[in-house]
Amino acid sequence: MRSDVVRLFQTLPHPCGYFSERTAQNLVIDPSSPELRQLYDFGLQCGYRRAGEHVYVPHCSGCRACIPCRIPVQRFVADRSQRRCLTGNGDLQLKVLPVGFSEERFELYRRYLQWRHPNGGMDDARPEDFTRFLYTAWSPTRFLEMRLDSRLVGVAVTDFCTTGLSAVYTFYDPELSARGLGTFAILSQIQIAREHDVEHLYLGFWIDAHPKMGYKSRFRPIETLRNGHWQMEPHIRSGN
Repeated sequence: MRSDVVRLFQTLPHPCGYFSERTAQNLVIDPSSPELRQLYDFGLQCGYRRAGEHVYVPHCSGCRACIPCRIPVQRFVADRSQRRCLTGNGDLQLKVLPVGFSEERFELYRRYLQWRHPNGGMDDARPEDFTRFLYTAWSPTRFLEMRLDSRLVGVAVTDFCTTGLSAVYTFYDPELSARGLGTFAILSQIQIAREHDVEHLYLGFWIDAHPKMGYKSRFRPIETLRNGHWQMEPHIRSGN
């Protein structure tokens, strides 16, 4: 991105969410820009990601561990484990819906955070945290709901951009963790991207050999952004 055209702000150092001994900083596109939605589309191609109203990319002193990654959806082929995941979740009903707060969605979100991030600062979520983190007035966001019979069991927060879909966040029923609903959400987003005739599903950032990033390495092929160029990483290794 050209800083003489787009205003960028650098955040103050804050604790890194991946390495406890490190601090992190981000570059953030001017959140007051009236063209933020259009800049977001361009930013995805440049490795940026959305969290709430902020479109950002890590810019940490002495560390470049976070690598933007995306799936070329037309070239993706599910492996045996992913095909089992699709079959095992064949009883789920999927629906793409407008964003919005509901007690049902919030309760599922709250339970997921308590299970996934205990004592991590996110596990005491309030309704305003739900709306502030997952979507904004300008973002092209939809909720991909997963239901078992009539019960809400998962939500994949997805941004529908012109350059591709962006997998923003997924939360699901902890009691159904054995179903692999996170993997199922990505597989479903790949299919939706194909149906919308866009080339990529953006997965945010990948970190080499980090245990939280293992699931991203299992989607092949995957592309990473290095030195300003997207390149295929067919042999990217698992974080598990």
